[in-house]
Amino acid sequence: MSLPVVALVGRPNVGKSHLFNRIIGEATAIVSEEAGTTRDRHFGKADWAGHHFWLVDTGGLIEDSSVLMDTEIRKQVMQAIDEADLLLLVVDAKVGIHPSDARLVDLLRHSRKPFLIVANKVDIPESTDYYEFYRLGAGDVYPVSAQNGKNSGDLLDALVQKIPESPVDDSDAVRIAVIGRPNVGKSSFVNRLLGEERLVVHDEAGTTRDSIDAPMRYKERDLVFVDTAGLRRQSKIDEGVEFYASLRTRRAIDSSDVCILMIDATEGLQNQDLKIATMAWDAGRGLIFVLNKWDLYPDKTDKSAEKIRKEMVEKAPYIGFVPFLFTSAKTGMRVNKVLDMALAVQEQRTRRISTSQVNEALQEIIARLQPPQAAGREVKLNYATQVEISPPTFAFFGNHPELIPENYIRFIHNQLREKWGFTGSPVRILMRRKSGTAAP
Repeated sequence: MSLPVVALVGRPNVGKSHLFNRIIGEATAIVSEEAGTTRDRHFGKADWAGHHFWLVDTGGLIEDSSVLMDTEIRKQVMQAIDEADLLLLVVDAKVGIHPSDARLVDLLRHSRKPFLIVANKVDIPESTDYYEFYRLGAGDVYPVSAQNGKNSGDLLDALVQKIPESPVDDSDAVRIAVIGRPNVGKSSFVNRLLGEERLVVHDEAGTTRDSIDAPMRYKERDLVFVDTAGLRRQSKIDEGVEFYASLRTRRAIDSSDVCILMIDATEGLQNQDLKIATMAWDAGRGLIFVLNKWDLYPDKTDKSAEKIRKEMVEKAPYIGFVPFLFTSAKTGMRVNKVLDMALAVQEQRTRRISTSQVNEALQEIIARLQPPQAAGREVKLNYATQVEISPPTFAFFGNHPELIPENYIRFIHNQLREKWGFTGSPVRILMRRKSGTAAP
């Protein structure tokens, strides 16, 4: 369900960010020869040999420093250690053992978390003496070069053996993540649903730091509500706890079936709300918009709700496929309606359409509008089938899939929705070459 977390730790300028970029596969962390470049944390999804995990880059740890920035970095590193399932202690093979390396080994042993020693900057293994790091007494040392990638595969092989497997949820429980910016009423909303004060509620923004699972039974179905910390704009995530709260929110989205995006109705849809919604939609999760604090909405009329909905759809067309609910966690207005809505969205997200029905729909689509023809080439769509659920994914096979324009794919998408709905769920469309058709 939730992916394991691997954190890179070490003193400054040992190449943690280089290694982060090497494993992630893209230059997302700032890399510089200047010590202490990484002050904020970076994280991203990585995968190796079918194993997926979150990788976290941390700032360089300086022991016994009274400098404010070093103190803050130390707090963040300690948070990383607490959060991680596996730690990679990165050391500099060109410099050799540093007193801080030994102290970090002691720190990691005390944490009781599994860790690996990674000797970085071993660009030429035959001419670099990294064996002295065995004196740290922490088991095998993995020599790598983050700069050129040498031996990084061996390190990743060892890494995936150490991280826990993502647990497989073989129950039929529907996992519902309550997401949104801080202080929009997520905890109050879940408390109202559960009928008890299970979650801490406070007027101060950002009270909830962890993702909290709260199970309940409704209409013979098991539901698990995940109340998450609010996601701020990235530039506002200055404290370590805020950074890891945002990581846990992303993990909660990934491990959920349906996401309830809580929006403060008195403030309307903010850019950060839209980013969070898009994150859940792109992850293939079911989505419901809940506008909370509707009791406080000023100058409300019977047309206010529809006006707000239209304004939100103008910002992102996919919002037109998302159900809306206008509630008040404080008064309980319409709160319980979200339960039926969540079950309905999950049913739509896991809906499977037979191949014969999909092909009938394809013929209707072609009869209504033929695929645009390319100069000198006849473009045909021959057949289609649903290849996945959660979210519904359809593959369309033809002779020149690369020539099907984006606007025609959108037309197909809209026709499928008109026929089968899929309300609250993304629908993905794949264009594939028909077997036996030569590539261009």
